Parts: sequence; structure tokens; C-alpha cells
Amino acid sequence: MSTSIFRRALACLLLIAAGQAHALTPDAALAMASGDTDDRIAALQKATAAPDERTVAFVRAMADDAVKIAGGKVFVVQGDKATDAATGAPATLPDDAEDIVNNNRMRGEFDAALASLQLLSPDAGERAKAIDALREETGEARLPLIEKALAAEQDAGLKARLEGIRARMLLGSADAARRLEAARALAASGNPATRTVLLEQLRNETDPQVKTAIATALKAVEDRLQWGDKLGALFSGISLGSILLLVALGLAITYGLMGVINMAHGELMMIGAYATYVVQGLFQKYLPAAFDWYLVAALPVAFAASALMGAILERSVIRFLYGRPLETLLATWGISLVLMQLVRSVFGAQNVGVENPSWMSGGVQLMENLQLPWNRVVIVGFALAVLGGMAWLIGRTRLGLFVRGVTQNRPIASCMGVNTARIDTYAFALGSGIAGLAGCALSQVGNVGPDLGQGYIVDAFMVVVLGGVGQLAGTVYAALGLGVLNKFLEGWTGAVLAKIFVLVFIIVFIQKRPQGIFAMKGRSAEA
Repeated sequence: MSTSIFRRALACLLLIAAGQAHALTPDAALAMASGDTDDRIAALQKATAAPDERTVAFVRAMADDAVKIAGGKVFVVQGDKATDAATGAPATLPDDAEDIVNNNRMRGEFDAALASLQLLSPDAGERAKAIDALREETGEARLPLIEKALAAEQDAGLKARLEGIRARMLLGSADAARRLEAARALAASGNPATRTVLLEQLRNETDPQVKTAIATALKAVEDRLQWGDKLGALFSGISLGSILLLVALGLAITYGLMGVINMAHGELMMIGAYATYVVQGLFQKYLPAAFDWYLVAALPVAFAASALMGAILERSVIRFLYGRPLETLLATWGISLVLMQLVRSVFGAQNVGVENPSWMSGGVQLMENLQLPWNRVVIVGFALAVLGGMAWLIGRTRLGLFVRGVTQNRPIASCMGVNTARIDTYAFALGSGIAGLAGCALSQVGNVGPDLGQGYIVDAFMVVVLGGVGQLAGTVYAALGLGVLNKFLEGWTGAVLAKIFVLVFIIVFIQKRPQGIFAMKGRSAEA
């Protein structure tokens, strides 16, 4: 426990009425410092139910291993000075004084005791932390302090959480009426720990009325937890779908519009991820104060690095292979191996870590068993933004018009004065740059390594084919649909079987509808 926490705990004591506080006695100090662990915990809980300042200081000293025992007396030792634990008066430490022994269970009780005192803090954030520390408490020893905090709490959200803690404490009461009250209160809970407490009490309950109430509460809690699990799976599916969408958007250009089977697309994503890693390192070294904004700088760098590599590949290799799909596939597969080995030589074969900015840490707590991580939420929004930008670029700009014209009828576009070779390079670089953006996004949800792209390239091709070659809308539907379907199947069959079922579904779908979800209109390449 830090000094600041100790000070806040002492400040909380000012809110406790003097008449209700129990002064620390020598016997109470000895009971907390020595003996059987269960007896020590009972003494600690009794002393901290309504403590005085010296009790809190003593608990803090025990947590810091600053307490010794000699001749049935307890001493607090700070440096070379000793004081009597109960009175605080200076004392001479006997030569035979021994350290108290604190096991992990006892240390956990010290932390919980000091945290419980923060329930009366004027800072809502500190009270929330204290509630988190006590959320699994089930004994009645700290019930008086919980009820005191409940009476003083003004925040509706924190008050509801305190009521849940109080109900879990009452569930183990010897009074059947209190257990019945607790069971009815816990029916509104959505905390997974509540389900565990109710199951345990249901096995031990002897009162028929209370047992019925507990069973009813358990069903209500389980129903609420199931909804949380379903919504969590839905969000996970949307999150996976947004990642697949980012990966597939680049292929929607290079394969969907240009007809190039680019097996190095995953390695172009990898380049974007490593570009993000490099930018992170530069910010850590030269701009540590602005580290939270490194990701904003990394986006254009990742796009430019992958787009440049894509342009080089198109000019040096791929432009000689248009109309020859098998040779293109083999050539780009070989390029992917070269790029992976190049990255291994430069950065090493081990994965590298890319940190989330502070504003992407944590998440949105929608239910007690459902939290949406900020990094996933941001990636979903980013995928939609990239989709909107790409749709605008292809459908509303001069470059998009040229790309669609060259794709639809290259000879006529050339006759109209369009430099088709240059447009091919621009289009391929655009698709590669979008792959770099996908790599930048992927770096925020996992480690970055030379094999990063291999885990997504097959799924990306399946998304483009399933959605309909050259169809942006189909790519969106296919990516989100496959993401959600995969996550829901994982909950029933496991990750491996889910992948197999999704692959079988795609094969059957393509057999029945080869053109994908959205068929192309004649020979048009419009998005």
C-alpha cells in the first residue's frame, strides 16, 4: 500500500463519528498480530468495522512488515525507533522481539481493510476503487462500514454497486429474513461473482422460502449474464469483421478491380505494422511528452511505406504479368517470402510490442460482464472511416474515374488519353497503402511479427470473393457477416471447428452463387 493511500484512509476516518470508533487496545493489537490466521482475520475485521486513527496506522504498519512482538506486547518499528502499537508512546524494543508472520491470505485482508476505509472518501474515484477491491466480499464483518458508506453515497452507480456488496454479505447471514432480503436484491445483479455466491448458498440453504428466492435470483442473474455474453460475442464479431474489412479493402482494389491475385498483400500489411512500430520508437526516444499522439503520426507513415512498396512491386514485377493469373500468384507468393525474410533480417524473428496510447486503454463498461475495449471501438470506427474515404475516392474523384475506366475498358481509356500504366501503378499503390493502414490498426490489438499477414490473407480473399469481385458493398457485408458468424460459432464449437464451418459455408455459397453477394453489372467495375 502506498503512502498516498494511507493518507487518504486516514482522511476518511474524519468522517466517522468519534463515539462510534473503537480505540485500539493492547489485546486487540496482539490478536491481529499473532495467532491462527482465521483468528487474526476475525480480530482485524472487528477492529476495522469502526476504527480509530491508531487502528488504521497499525494495520498499515502490519501491511508494511513494520510490527514486532515480544513478551505479549506489540511494537511498531520505524527505522531505529519503536512505539507501543496501542498507545503510540515511545518504547524500548526488547532484544528477543520477533517479526510477525504474514501469509498471502493475511496480506489480502490488510489490503481489503484499508480499501474499505476509502468507501468514505470525498473522491468518487477513490470510492469506486474501494468498491472494486471489496466486490467479492461475502462476510458480515465489514457490514457496518458498508452500510455507513451506503447511507452517505450520493452517486447512483456507486450506490447500486454498494447495495450489491451488502446483499452478498447478507446472503450468508444466520437470519433467514436477511438471507431472503439479500436473495431478492441480488436478482437484479449482473455480476458473474454473484452467480457463484448464489450457487454456493443454494447448496447450503435449508429454509425452503429462502431457497426458492435464491433459485429465482440465480435464474435472473444467469439470464442477464447470457445477454452480456451474447452482446459481447456480437461486438467481438463486429470487431473481427472490421479488421477483415480493413484487410480486404486493399484487395478489393488490387484483386477486385485490377484482377491481380496478390499473395504479398499480407506482407504489405506487415510493413504498415512495422512502420507503426518504428514511429512509436521515434516518439519514445525524441518526443516522449507527445507519445499519446504517435498513432496519429503513424497512420500516414504506414500508408506511405506500404504504398511505396506496392508501387515498386507493380513497376518491377506485376506490370509484366497482367492477364496471367497463375504467374502473378506464384510471383507475389515469392515476393511475400522475400519481404518476410527482409523483416526478419532487419527487426529480428521475434514479435515486437506496439503500445496503445493512453486514450485507447481501458474500455466502456456496458454491463457488469460486458466491457467494450477502447482499442477495438476505435478500430471499428477507423474501418468505417477508411471505407468511406475509399468509396469517395473510387466513386467521386478523377483518379477513381480513371481506375474504373481502365478496369472496364483499357483500350478505350488509352484512346481517350489516359496513361493506363500510370493508373495501374496508382491503383496498386492505393490498395497497398490501405493494407498498410490495416497493419497499423492490427498493431493495436496484438503483437507485430514477420508472420502477421499470413493469418489474414486467406480470410481477406474469402471476404472479397464472397462479397462479389469489385463490389465494395459486398465486401462490407461479407466482412462483418463472417466476423459475427465466426465469433458466434466459436462459442458453440470452439475456434478450430468454427473456422472449418465458415469455410464450408463459403464453399457452398460460392457453388450456389459464384458471383458473390452482389453480382457485377455487366462489365462495369463501378464500386
